[in-house]
Amino acid sequence: MIERFGTIDGAPVSRVTIAGGGLVARIIDWGAAVQDLRMEGHPHPLVLGFDEAAHYPRHSPHFGAIAGRFANRIAGGRLELDGRLHQLDRNDHGRHCLHGGSAGTGRRRWRFAATTPDSATLQLVCPDGEMGFPGRLDISCTYGLAEGALRVTLTATADAPTLCNLAHHGYFNLTDGGRGTVRDHLLTVHAAAFTETDAELIPTGAVRPLAGTPFDFRRPAAIGDAARPVDLNFCLAPARRAPRHAATLVSTTTGIALDVWTTEPGLQVYDGAGIPTRPPGLDGIGYRPFSGVALEPQLWPDSPRWPHFPQAVLRPGEIYSQHSEFRFRRG
Repeated sequence: MIERFGTIDGAPVSRVTIAGGGLVARIIDWGAAVQDLRMEGHPHPLVLGFDEAAHYPRHSPHFGAIAGRFANRIAGGRLELDGRLHQLDRNDHGRHCLHGGSAGTGRRRWRFAATTPDSATLQLVCPDGEMGFPGRLDISCTYGLAEGALRVTLTATADAPTLCNLAHHGYFNLTDGGRGTVRDHLLTVHAAAFTETDAELIPTGAVRPLAGTPFDFRRPAAIGDAARPVDLNFCLAPARRAPRHAATLVSTTTGIALDVWTTEPGLQVYDGAGIPTRPPGLDGIGYRPFSGVALEPQLWPDSPRWPHFPQAVLRPGEIYSQHSEFRFRRG
C-alpha cells in the first residue's frame, strides 16, 4: 500500500513497505531511496536514512538512493559524445559532475509503477538536456526481497545517444544502526585493482594494483585499518557480466554479514567519512562520520574520458540492465 511520508518543497512524498525473506524495507519515491531496511531478530536498522522526508534534500548524502544518470564523477562536467561537446552540471567542487548533477536521479521524485507484498517498481523520465545530458532517458527500478536479500534491478532506454550508469547508494551498518561507526566492520572486496584518483577523486586514467596499498581488501580487513579514508572504485571486471560475488561486509559485534553480488564491473566503496552529524537519522540515531559504509555497484568513474574503462554510452534500441543483490546472513 502506498502511504504518505511527509512533504518536500510542499509536495507529498510517497512510501511503500515491502517484506520477504526475513527483511522489511521501506521505499520512498524521492530518489527511489530505500528509506529503511530491517532484518528479523535484529533490533536496529541495517541502513542509514531519515524518519522525516524534509531532511532528504538538504542533508542526505544519497542515503539509499539511485544515483545517476551517471553515478560517480565526470571531470570538468565535460561530455564529448559522437563529436559533440556537452557541458554537464558542475555540482562537485564547482568543477565536476557528481551523480548526474544537482538534480540527478537520486534527487528526483520517481513514480511508483507497481507494488506487491515483496516488491516495488519505480519509474523516472530524465528529459533531453536535463543537467546537460543529451537524450531522454526512461528508467525503471525494481526492489525485491527474497531469501534474505535486497534485490535491485535497474533498466533504462534512451531516444538518443546518452550516458547511463546507475548505482544503488545504500549506507550500511550491521551493528547498531549508526550509533557507532563501521570502522571495525570487516570488509572483503574481490578486486585486484583500483582506478587511481587525484585529490578531488577524479581518475587519472591509471588502473593500479591493490597489492601494497592501504586499500587491499582481498582478505578481510577492518575498514578503519586503512591508513586514509576510503572513497575508491574497485575494478571487479573489464565489462558488465553475469552476477558475481563482489564483496562481503561483516559486523564483528553481531556477526551479521552482507554479501554483495552484481553484474557491474566496478564497486565504489565509501567509508562515510563525510556523513553529516545533523539532523538525527532513523530511530533518532545521531549519525557521525563513519556511521555507515556505502557499497555502490556501478561502472568505473569518469569513463567518458578514458576509452579503456568500461563505457556508459546507451544508444536508441539498446537496453541498459543492471542487477545487484545485497544478501544478508548471520555469521
